[in-house]
Amino acid sequence: MATTRTLIGVDIGTQGTKAALFSDEGECLAESFRSSSLRQPKPGVVEEDPEDQFGSVCETVRACVRDSGMNPSSVVGIGIDGQMAGVIGVGKDGKHVTHYDSWLDTRCAPYIEKMERTAGDEVVAKTGCIPSFNHGPKKLWWMHERKGVYRRIAAFVQPGGYAAMRLCGLDGKQAFVDRTYLHFSGFADNRRTKWDTALCRTFGLDVEKLPAIVSSETVVGEVLPSVARTCGLKPGVPVVAGCGDTAASFLACGATDVGICVDVAGTASVFAGTTDEFRADKKYRTLVCGKSAVPDLWHPYAYINGGGMNLDWFRREFVNAGKTSGGGRISFDRMNDMAADITARSDLPLFIPHLGGRVCPSQPHLRGAWVGLTWGHSAAHLYRAVLEGVALEYVMYKKVMTELCTEARLNELRVTGGGAKSALWNAIKADALQMPVRTVARSEGAPLGAALVAGFGVGLFPTLQSAAKRWIDAGTTTRPRKSMAAHYSNRAERYEALLRRLNGI
Repeated sequence: MATTRTLIGVDIGTQGTKAALFSDEGECLAESFRSSSLRQPKPGVVEEDPEDQFGSVCETVRACVRDSGMNPSSVVGIGIDGQMAGVIGVGKDGKHVTHYDSWLDTRCAPYIEKMERTAGDEVVAKTGCIPSFNHGPKKLWWMHERKGVYRRIAAFVQPGGYAAMRLCGLDGKQAFVDRTYLHFSGFADNRRTKWDTALCRTFGLDVEKLPAIVSSETVVGEVLPSVARTCGLKPGVPVVAGCGDTAASFLACGATDVGICVDVAGTASVFAGTTDEFRADKKYRTLVCGKSAVPDLWHPYAYINGGGMNLDWFRREFVNAGKTSGGGRISFDRMNDMAADITARSDLPLFIPHLGGRVCPSQPHLRGAWVGLTWGHSAAHLYRAVLEGVALEYVMYKKVMTELCTEARLNELRVTGGGAKSALWNAIKADALQMPVRTVARSEGAPLGAALVAGFGVGLFPTLQSAAKRWIDAGTTTRPRKSMAAHYSNRAERYEALLRRLNGI
């Protein structure tokens, strides 16, 4: 009887760390989660302890091995994905000399303006992303605002990379970053997969403090004996570089071929394409273009910050306000049923989903709104408008993507995340985008993508495409109704015009 080989995928997310252990056939044998500990000591500051993040990886991996009942020697590879836009400074010994400067931390705002003013178009053209609350401005903040600490930094890395370094005992000279993070870097020539010395000179950044750039599947080391005991593993398990959490989520949806789009219907609402060329959105500055974990593929994408969070907010503050758990609280299923009974008409209200500002493109002062309300509208109408707001924003993203990637085929939309359970929302997106919307018959998310990368890196799979097709099954498909094309085209035009007017208020 053949020995089962297993793979571990770990996702270091904003809310916590999730690990999952899979058989080589893709069966999930165990999962574990540990909440994160965000520190917010004053306004604008959001940070985490990198050692706590690393500890959460060890703890969740150990729980997966224990709960699966598998022999630790069955584990043949580990992949870690993580939050993408924040940074950790490591010293010569590979240990952190800074906290994790989270993507939610806004202290670097003046350096966003500096990068934009000095070389904004060049940064977009080379990295594929505008300067934002990501690596470039954060590195400059440490360079100018914490000069003593900056001198001690051997390299800037991300949480997934730091955890992998700690698992393997890598020092500062062995620090690395995977290619899927480069669009957030501020200083990379993303198309050529190398650091851009001209941009570094422009801003006075030491290029020596930028880590080696590697592919997602690169084996960066093996688990140390001392760490293996903590994790419940056998020493010597290969660890691959891994990838960013967004790239891992796209992979977990099976976005391994040109034309497959992805809708991450989670806390944020993400719309992504899959292409075979790097294209920087210099004209609209709406899409970012990130490297796929799959060699030779790219993901142009944009997102609504808190797009899914709006549903929780509406249900809590408007539908169930003042109701106790036993006092007739209305479920999302019931809200969907109520909204599904509403006929799609031109006089329905429009909803602007940017309650915390618009990020793609950057319109930080824009806020949410319902427009076109009448006395005939109910809570169900308002809820349907909340769902539709995301779909109409996606229509704008699709239009930019089609213009930017003229050769791109946008064949279908794979939807993942909690919002994928809403048949009504999937139907609205299908009709608005005039694309088939297909669910994914798996729930593990990013850890599954990280595990696939690990399997590819250790030679268990010949390609990521073949492994994804083996592991990932498609769920139900919602097809667009051609009869709704004109209706949603009109709605999208009104939505876009409304955005332009509200942005000045």
